[in-house]
Amino acid sequence: MGARIALVHAVKVAIAPVEDAFRRHWPEAELSNLLDDSLSRDRNRDGALTPQLSRRIASLAQYGIDAGASGVLYTCSAFGDAIEAVKREQKVPVLRPNEAMLEEALRHGRRVGMLATFAPTVAALEAEIHVLDPQINIKSVCVPEAMTALDSGDKATHDRLLALAAPRLGLCDVVMLAQFSMAGAREAVAKAVSCPVLTSPDSAVLRLRELL
Repeated sequence: MGARIALVHAVKVAIAPVEDAFRRHWPEAELSNLLDDSLSRDRNRDGALTPQLSRRIASLAQYGIDAGASGVLYTCSAFGDAIEAVKREQKVPVLRPNEAMLEEALRHGRRVGMLATFAPTVAALEAEIHVLDPQINIKSVCVPEAMTALDSGDKATHDRLLALAAPRLGLCDVVMLAQFSMAGAREAVAKAVSCPVLTSPDSAVLRLRELL
């Protein structure tokens, strides 16, 4: 049995992409999925990361660790500051959803494109990448209709809408798919751009395996 990893989800559609990444990159890991899909609804409704939401984010990590997790991986990108607080408090490795992907993106160049389907993710990730490099040139496009399609089970429309939006990013050195739920669209987006396309599950799983 490999290390137990607590996966903390705020949307159901993030589960399959990260499980697929673990199967490909770290099949020995034992996964524990912790889902509270009201988190994303409440975050969207509140328009900000409230103290109550932060406490809920921390409680899920503590639950996973109490159940024997050797590491925690969050899969929703709109809770960065709350997750950072968990990283400081816990002794086991805790990863924000996109920190590994953001660092990988900067190795490709300074013209970074980002596609998202959940609006609160955009500001959170732009702030994160500017902490890493204040001079980075990032262009973001949000396609909420794609998330609506994926939530209804229409992955083909989700992928098609993201591929159609990708050229709006302009000339980029790299394109990031901002959310775990978007990982399945990588191939479609890659056909629409002329630069590498990164997904957060792959980068995160590889980083967590390295840490443990």
